[in-house]
Order: sequence, then C-alpha cells, then structure tokens
Amino acid sequence: MRWGVILSESKANNAGKPEGESESLAAIFAAIIGNLLIAATKFTAAFFTGSSAMLSEGIHSVVDTGNGLLMLVGIRNSKKPADDEHPFGHGRELYFWSLVVAFSVFAVGGGISIYEGITHILHPTPIENVAWSYSVLGVSLVFEGSTWYFGWVAFAKTRRGRSVFDAIRRSKDPTNFTVLLEDSAAIAGLLVAFAGVFLGHEFGLPYFDGIASIVIGILLCMVALLLGGESRSLLIGEAADGDTLRAIKEIAQADPHVEGVNKLLTIYLGPNDVAVTLELDFKDKISAIQLRHSVRNIELAIRDKFPKIKRVYYEAASLSENHRDGDGD
Repeated sequence: MRWGVILSESKANNAGKPEGESESLAAIFAAIIGNLLIAATKFTAAFFTGSSAMLSEGIHSVVDTGNGLLMLVGIRNSKKPADDEHPFGHGRELYFWSLVVAFSVFAVGGGISIYEGITHILHPTPIENVAWSYSVLGVSLVFEGSTWYFGWVAFAKTRRGRSVFDAIRRSKDPTNFTVLLEDSAAIAGLLVAFAGVFLGHEFGLPYFDGIASIVIGILLCMVALLLGGESRSLLIGEAADGDTLRAIKEIAQADPHVEGVNKLLTIYLGPNDVAVTLELDFKDKISAIQLRHSVRNIELAIRDKFPKIKRVYYEAASLSENHRDGDGD
C-alpha cells in the first residue's frame, strides 16, 4: 500500500565556526580599512589634479567600503536564531545583503563612473600635477594588493582545487568571493586609471582620462552583474551539488530495509544550513521499530558525512498496511 507521512525531522547543532569563516571576516575588515585609506588618497589626488579617472576610483573605493559594512550587517543578521516568524532561521539574509551590494556596485560605482567619464569627455580639462596621480595610484595598488591577498586566502579555503569561476558558481557563501571580486576589479581599475592619466598627460589628450573612467564603470557593472546573478540564485534557493545528492542517495539505499529513494530534495537555507527531504520506499513487512531504526541510522550517516545538513525530513512512500503499527523484532 502506498502512503505518505512525514516520519521524522531532525536538527543538528554543529559546534565551531564553519570552514573559512574567520578568513572571510578578516578579509572584510581588511577591505574596509584599506578602502577607507585608499578613498582618502584618491580624492586628494583628484582634487589637486582634476582627473576624472581618479575621482571615479575614489568613488569606487567609497562604494567598496560601504559594501564591506553591508556584508558585516548580513553576516550578523544571518546568525539570528529562528523565531515564530522565521522558523528556519535568518540564514538567507546574508544573500539579501549580497544582492544589495551588487546593486550598489552597479548603480553607485559603475553608474557614477560612467557618468563622470562622459562628462569629462564632453567638457575635457587638462590633468594638472600628474605626479599626485602616479603617487596615489602606486600607494593604492599596494593597499589593494594587500586586501586582495586577504580575500584570496578566504576564497582559497573553500576553493578545493576548482577553477575560480567554478568555485564562485558552486559557493553558497557570498562572503567568500565578494571581497575577492571587488578587490580584483579595484586592481584592474587602478591599472586602467594609470593608463588614462598617462595617455592623457603624455599626449595632451584629456579625453583618455574620461575614457578610462568609462572603462572603470563598465568593469564595475560587469562585476555587479556577476555578484547579482549569484546572489539572486542563492536567495531564490539553490540545491546541494550533484556529488552531495548522489552521496545522500547512496547512504539511504545502503540501509537493508530501504527498497529505493523515490525523491530527494535539498535546499540551502544559509551558507552552512541545508535542509534535506527524503521520500523512501521501504521493503514490505517492515515493522515500526525497524522503520525507526532505519530512519535514525540514515540520519546519523548523512549528518556525519555532511555537517552542513541541519534538517532532515523523511517521508515513507510504501509500507505494508498490516505492519504499519506492528511490533518488530
């Protein structure tokens, strides 16, 4: 006889910090401090030189500083305990704030940089005191390189030998790649700004400075689209990867009382919080006691192999009616 009922829900409370969390926080704090210092030097250089590219880079650093603070807000709020209105916790709030960061990079960073570049092309002004720009760009490159290193260390912790883009696509924690992408864009932006200032000054064509600002804006928009796409996918609800699904299925099918796995559903409720629903087809004439033992053994095996799985739901798809409530051996 085929019937369905939720038989069990289990919750795991795993102690200790998740892998890479300390490195991610260190990378965010390093980025905030570094970007504040960089923004101050860039705006100073833009004031003395009149460089559009330097002004765009200053705006970029301010946006990155604000984004770091937003990521800290997301991390803090995602750790709030579950309540009546949010019975599955607040883990996905981190994904929401990551999406806000993407909008910030796109609209504020990219949009203003492109606008500033177009304005400078329409109304070009010669770059003055070019030594200021070169000095600030050099200092900024050192700061950005330092914060990029912290971001890379945090990202490498969870990369597991994959390519960079594959690791970003598979990652369920935006803090692992947001700082790295922003700092990578910042370093590329500094090189573009250097090229714009150099060409504009050496050839007496201030248009290059405006073009550099537009290129920086386009670069930021591209990073924002990548961040936004990943954050959107996580916010909607992503399943566990194929390897994890196959392993869970193998664990369930290894139980002697399980005939097969009819349905396996997983969803990330946060970077380190996965819910699993298993619809199992049990063998005929299984007793209630055997059923409970099987469910418990499968649950322990899944949680032991995948600590991120905090909730496991079971649904029996097939049992003999005569043995649903019977006593077992």
